[in-house]
Amino acid sequence: MIYTVTFNPAIDYIIRLDKLTTGAINRVTYEQVLGGGKGVNVSIVLGNLGHKSTATGFLAGFTGDEIVRQLRDFNAADDFVKLDEGFSRINVKVKADVETEINGQGPKISEAKREELFQKLEKLGEGDTLILSGSIPNTLPDDMYEQTLSRIQGKGIRFVVDAEKGLLLKVLKFNPWLIKPNNHELGDMFGVKLKTNEEIIEYAKKLQEKGARNVLISMAGDGAILLTEDGKDYFSPAPKGKLVNSVGAGDSMVAGFVAGFIESNGDYERAFKVGLCTGSASAFSENLATRPEVEALLKSLE
Repeated sequence: MIYTVTFNPAIDYIIRLDKLTTGAINRVTYEQVLGGGKGVNVSIVLGNLGHKSTATGFLAGFTGDEIVRQLRDFNAADDFVKLDEGFSRINVKVKADVETEINGQGPKISEAKREELFQKLEKLGEGDTLILSGSIPNTLPDDMYEQTLSRIQGKGIRFVVDAEKGLLLKVLKFNPWLIKPNNHELGDMFGVKLKTNEEIIEYAKKLQEKGARNVLISMAGDGAILLTEDGKDYFSPAPKGKLVNSVGAGDSMVAGFVAGFIESNGDYERAFKVGLCTGSASAFSENLATRPEVEALLKSLE
């Protein structure tokens, strides 16, 4: 079974307008409300690709109820810890002459609620996949990723981690099955600017030396690179298409990689291609990737 963890889920309120003028009334030309948070996105895309997953983490209030409703619409199961106060955050994504994001804070999470989540995750076992992704709200300790993995290590669970520099580097000691930094994040981890594929591969190998088994590096319109635990590396340019919405593209790549790996019985090259095309399909659409969109891009890529 596949499980996703989102510590700080959100409702993404996405709006478009010709120009954003501060200090004035602005009228939108397009609006959409989507359940968000990186793990939630992964579960939605997995559902679109025909793979069942269970989304967990922390939810609260009316916004939490809407996130659950949307997950069920996309064939994803939910097993969240329900908080007693507050509401899951609302993130406003403004698409105008310049892009602007206003992200909510999220509800307070007590130590008792953290323990409740750990107990849910301790039920996972051999052959399960756990995808940890996204930020940590300021009401959780900054070692929340480490605490989570330490509670369930040694049980034969495949760990996938997609998180910012500090969170990611601290969990490499748990030998995650897959990590997915982008090329800029990879450079930031080592204080360098990476300009070539060869440099990206060189520094991705350093993450393997620190414990990561497979490293998937997204490079936006330049494609992606995969370094596998059996010593191989793969590069592919991105499929061609028009960028419509980059929100969720990285999460879609993770979902596509996991789906492709399962469907191909462990073929890393196939998983890489499916992941790349799934991320691109989301970037080329107002919504998250669907299976027909991914298959069309796979044909064009091949």
